[in-house]
Amino acid sequence: MKVYKEVIRYESAPLSARHHDRGTTEPISFFFSNLEELLSWKPTSQDMFNIAVTPLAKRYPPIDGQRPRTLVCHDMMGGYLDDRFIQGTDSKEPYVFYHWQYIDIFVYFSHRMFTLPPVCWTNAAHKHGVSVLGTFITEWEDGGKVCESFLAGDEATYKAVADQMVALARFYRFDGWLINIENVLSPAAVSRVPLFLSYLTEKLHSQVPGGLVLWYDSVLHSGELKWQNELNAENRQFFAACDGIFTNYNWKEDHLQRMTAEPRRTDIYVGVDIFARGDVVGGKFETIKSLEMIRQYGFSAALFAPGWVYECFNREQFVENQHRFWSLLENRLYSHSLRTLPICSSFCLGRGKKRFSYGQAEEIGPWFNLSAQELQPIFSDVAADEGASYVRCRICPQDAWHGGNSLLIEGTLSGETNAVSLRLFSLHVPTPDKLMLSMVYKLEGDPNVSVSLELSTQDAPLCSVESVTEITGIALRPSPCSPRTAPYIVLALFRGCSLMSLSHFRFYEVQLSGCLLTSLSVRFAKTKHDGQDENFVCRVGEIRVYSQATMLFFFFPRI
Repeated sequence: MKVYKEVIRYESAPLSARHHDRGTTEPISFFFSNLEELLSWKPTSQDMFNIAVTPLAKRYPPIDGQRPRTLVCHDMMGGYLDDRFIQGTDSKEPYVFYHWQYIDIFVYFSHRMFTLPPVCWTNAAHKHGVSVLGTFITEWEDGGKVCESFLAGDEATYKAVADQMVALARFYRFDGWLINIENVLSPAAVSRVPLFLSYLTEKLHSQVPGGLVLWYDSVLHSGELKWQNELNAENRQFFAACDGIFTNYNWKEDHLQRMTAEPRRTDIYVGVDIFARGDVVGGKFETIKSLEMIRQYGFSAALFAPGWVYECFNREQFVENQHRFWSLLENRLYSHSLRTLPICSSFCLGRGKKRFSYGQAEEIGPWFNLSAQELQPIFSDVAADEGASYVRCRICPQDAWHGGNSLLIEGTLSGETNAVSLRLFSLHVPTPDKLMLSMVYKLEGDPNVSVSLELSTQDAPLCSVESVTEITGIALRPSPCSPRTAPYIVLALFRGCSLMSLSHFRFYEVQLSGCLLTSLSVRFAKTKHDGQDENFVCRVGEIRVYSQATMLFFFFPRI
């Protein structure tokens, strides 16, 4: 009898230094430092971690409309900090951005030649309908040599560069590029720049739906490096070859006045340095001065380095300073609306001091992962009775239903005010025939205040509420909480056109006809009208709005 032996050896595949952190070996987002790295790039299995999993959400109005836009350019300490860890990290005080409803375009900027947006930023931005761009930058003497090497020769060279840039955006699922050439160009090289931009833009549009290419105001048509702080004859040929221009920051009102005849006015993104470096208008907590002037002339705005509130202040007060900064600007920012269902949010920022599940802390310790950021609301305040009645919302890091945060809503109903509504989400959603709503919340103490959801619809003769039916035979998922905190209340209730309010601990199917949802709000109302002031503190843990088509996910949301 013959015996055959087979020896099987397993050898671990070497970890790519580009794709993994040297200290922890965890997967990371990365950049390219030179043309050679770009041109030699071919996707491998290790690149799969860096692909954004969240598609660009539909929004209203669409980004290609004529309304002035707002761009945020994220520049922070060289980039690729805590945000480079694809699976998150245990950072205690990481930077996060969450005022997405005001933003149309997010640019991830660094001084690496090809800055690829970390995948967590693309996931978070796309959830809110915000386009994400990487940055191609060349600078000074070395940058000039790079530009000569791919622009001064034949067209095949610059087309190869553009093809790879499009391939990167398509593969990693971000939305385009900011082109920032900050070095002198030879006559031969500068003559090729519009051709390069035109080819890149056309190719990106054909392969990346909604793709964008923007040009930074730096080089002139002569090849001289000279920032103009406006669109003019010196840089117009670059603007004409792509989707827009991001101007330098040292402009004055006369620069804006000279651009008013431009037919593509909303494609001019007037730069605002939040750090207020150089001879600029506004900046810091006075950024509203520059934004008001930009909007007065109908231009889009490019807000550079709003992480100033993180870098220059106590990081434990970051959320408060972030709220202050954006609150000062909100009257000059245009918000966009959500266009599709379902709408689901536990208001998690993608960071937390703890991690919660169904109201109970699962892990003790800080964590950060922007890919886990949930849909963020409109952070606004409402006042009535000359300020005697008010309601305002903030992020609460101490308590949550899922993730790391809940929405803290505080307010006062004066003796003259019986109810106040706080709008959380702006919508532009045609209603399905049947709609499901639910809310998880917790009131502190025992105020004489009721809490309900409120849906607003566009006035139309065809819009009507056909019926409201209780769904029976469905077991409610348990909701354990810490014994030291008041229990969360799981509600399913509807309030549309001020017609009805449904009771606690039930799920309801609402049948609508011909309606367009325009907003989702939380309403606080007195339960007795005795002329007394009522103060309240409410933490909203989760809100869900679903169509009948997503019923299965509605009842089993986190399996």
